[in-house]
Amino acid sequence: MAQTPALPPDHPASAPVVSLSVNGSPQSMAIDPRMTLLDALREALGMTGTKKGCDQGQCGACTVLVNGRRINSCLTFAIMHDGDEVTTIEGLGSVEQIHPMQAAFVEYDGLQCGYCTPGQICSAVGALDEFGKGMPSHVTADLSDISLSDDELRERMSGNLCRCAAYPNIIAAIRSVAEAQS
Repeated sequence: MAQTPALPPDHPASAPVVSLSVNGSPQSMAIDPRMTLLDALREALGMTGTKKGCDQGQCGACTVLVNGRRINSCLTFAIMHDGDEVTTIEGLGSVEQIHPMQAAFVEYDGLQCGYCTPGQICSAVGALDEFGKGMPSHVTADLSDISLSDDELRERMSGNLCRCAAYPNIIAAIRSVAEAQS
């Protein structure tokens, strides 16, 4: 188990302890019950790959995978995820073995400043998983034939904003991984 971070001096000694599996590693921490999952990852665990963009769930920079589903970590309390498995950008791949989506973003130049990239990549991994499970999006015209068109990809990624407007390259990167998986 990871060490429990120190609490601020004005925090009650009976702070709740949250246990998570973060990138396959068990973590346990005493937290303020109002702490978001994003802040727990960044501040309590030092996982700074997940970015704080708008802090209102509108930009997607904080996207992580919780039990395999993508979520905006700024919109949920850490305490709500006791016992859950969280995967951040740091847990998708390593320097020795980069995740295929990370490699595709590099190959297709799906980033510019890079700030949104961790959330984009986590969201793309989640989006392809959803597609693979046959989950429709808002633009799915025929529920009996869900195809991965560019419109479908753009809709699935619409919760992730890129201020640099690298969208065509992001779609190309995701498409290349989807084609390699099929």
